[in-house]
Amino acid sequence: MTVERVAIVGGSGQLGSALRTVFADVEVVAPPHADVPVEDAVALGRMLDRARPAVLINCSAFHHVDTCEREPERAFAINALAVDGAAAACAARGVGFVTISTDYVFDGTLGRAYREDDAVDPLTAYGASKAAGEFLTRRHGERHWIVRTSGVFGAGGASSKGYTLVDKVLRQAERGEPTRMVADMVFSPSYAPHVARTIRSLVERDAFGTHHVVNGGACSWYEFVRTAFGRAGLDGAPLEASTYAELGNPVRRPLYSALESTTLESHGIAPLPPWRDALDEYLAARSARLAVREA
Repeated sequence: MTVERVAIVGGSGQLGSALRTVFADVEVVAPPHADVPVEDAVALGRMLDRARPAVLINCSAFHHVDTCEREPERAFAINALAVDGAAAACAARGVGFVTISTDYVFDGTLGRAYREDDAVDPLTAYGASKAAGEFLTRRHGERHWIVRTSGVFGAGGASSKGYTLVDKVLRQAERGEPTRMVADMVFSPSYAPHVARTIRSLVERDAFGTHHVVNGGACSWYEFVRTAFGRAGLDGAPLEASTYAELGNPVRRPLYSALESTTLESHGIAPLPPWRDALDEYLAARSARLAVREA
């Protein structure tokens, strides 16, 4: 697919920001949520008619897992029904549709990294709503990309949080504050610029379907943070390992939701770098940003 114009909804978060950078050489239409919320089908349709993009990328999500459990209607309204409407609007206009999904569509009991063709079995309202969004997208024809990620991190915080977890814990460590991280939840870190670059490759190759787009390898959240501290020169920062059960959170989360990509190579797309290399790239970019601020 030749991409001369791309539309992004939910473009203020870390992945949306990375996508705008990756598509910087073409026209990008990324209206703020207040103007075009993905759940407003009328506003979304008007934007598509006005912008006439080759592809719409949906980065919008209600992704606070604990809140989704308390507000399942809202979770399904944004993560499923709104996605269904966006996919329908794109199909009616011949616009390709990309939507971002999650490792939380799986229950974490398989004992190995999940592949694209493994059956979904979510534990949470968040995961169930995202799985529903996948199913509803598929009913509108083949011109779609469902991109599952896991533990996305990048330069900018999601607009609803204001920070990324890795940046938050690094700032805590720099202030000498203790950090506690779970050591029994395993995932596949996903660096936003690498994910964004791969999404563009998938779009340009018309590689429709479901894809796992994560950095190579898997780790626990404790290992991820410990590695970040070590590579940032914060080896002595106080860091405590815990189990998820010790946190006392009643929401069941998948304990092993690592993802494996089995589709990229067949489309001539290189696998994403190992997560440690991605973390190094993130830390270098973070150091450069801090140096600019202090100058």
